[in-house]
Amino acid sequence: MAGLEVISGGKPFYYCPKGQMILGEAPIYRASDSTLHWVDCLAEPGELYILKVDPDTGDAVGEARVLHLDDSVTVQFFRKGKPGSYIAAYYQGVCFIDEATGKMEVVKEIIPTDQRDNLRFNDGGVDAKGRFWLAEIDKKAMAHGPNQLPASYGTPKGRLWRYDPDGSLHLMIEDGVVCGNGLGWSPDNKTFYFHDSVAMLVYAYDFDLETGNISNKRILIDRRDSFGEPDGMVVDTNGNLWIAMFDSHRVMVFTPEGRHLKDITFTARNPACTAWGGKNYDIIFLASGKWRGKREMPGDEGGHMFKFKPDDARGQPKHEFAG
Repeated sequence: MAGLEVISGGKPFYYCPKGQMILGEAPIYRASDSTLHWVDCLAEPGELYILKVDPDTGDAVGEARVLHLDDSVTVQFFRKGKPGSYIAAYYQGVCFIDEATGKMEVVKEIIPTDQRDNLRFNDGGVDAKGRFWLAEIDKKAMAHGPNQLPASYGTPKGRLWRYDPDGSLHLMIEDGVVCGNGLGWSPDNKTFYFHDSVAMLVYAYDFDLETGNISNKRILIDRRDSFGEPDGMVVDTNGNLWIAMFDSHRVMVFTPEGRHLKDITFTARNPACTAWGGKNYDIIFLASGKWRGKREMPGDEGGHMFKFKPDDARGQPKHEFAG
C-alpha cells in the first residue's frame, strides 16, 4: 500500500529463559502488581507465564514464573472479585485456573473427548458485562492452510460460544468457523469484532450489550488477496483495531471502518496476540510463536515477548469475568 506508515517495533523485550515458546498467546496485564500473564498453548504440558514488568516502561523485572498446566490453555482472563483465579478456554471448554498452583478446574466441557481430533478451543474475550466468549478451531479444515479450504469440504464446523457469569452457555455462531480468533469490542460496546484467521477475514457484528446478542454480520477486513492471518487483537480508545498478523512480522492497525492505517514490524515472523498494559495502558504487549515451517527463517525471534509504545494511542484494561 503506497504511503503506508511502517514503524519498527524491534526485538523481544523478554526472552523466555527456556528458549522459544511454540506459540505464545493471550497476554493480559494486571495493574495492581504490574504483572503480565500469558500462555504457551502448544507446550506439553501447557505453560502459564507470570512476569513482573515496570509500569512506566513495560521492561521485564526479573524472570517469569512458569506454571505447568493439565491441558492446553489458549486464553485466560482474571475473575472479578476473585484474586488469584482465572477463567480460561482449555482444549475442550471452560475452566478456572488457580494462579498459585496452576491447578485447573473444569467448569463446562463443551467439546466431547472423542472430538478432540476434530475441534479445539482457541481465542476468547470478556465483554463489558463480564461474559466469557470462546471460539473454536475446526482442526481438519485448518489443516488445508490459509485461504485454501476446498469447496468440497463443505461448511467448517467451528463455533463461537458465550459462557455467562450465571453458568449458562449460549451458542452464538453455530458453524462456519475455521479458526476463531481476535475477539473484541468497540469502545462504545456497539460493535463486536471476530476474526477467522485461516479464512483471512475480520468480521464486524452489531452488538447488544444488555442481552449479549450479535447480529448483522459483515466483512470488515479481507486479507484473502494479501498476506498475514488476522490473529489476536486489541482496540484502542479511538476505536482502531490493532491486529497481530500471523506469518507477517507485524501488527497492523485499522480504523473502525476497516481502513489500513499503519504497520508495526517485529523480529518475529508469527505475532500471535496483543494486550494493552502499563500504568496508562499505553504499551502494546505482544506474544508470538516460533517459526515452524520446513524452510529455515534466519533472524526469526518468534516465541518470545515483545512490546511497543505508540505515540498516539492507548487502550483500556481487558474486562474481567463476573463470576
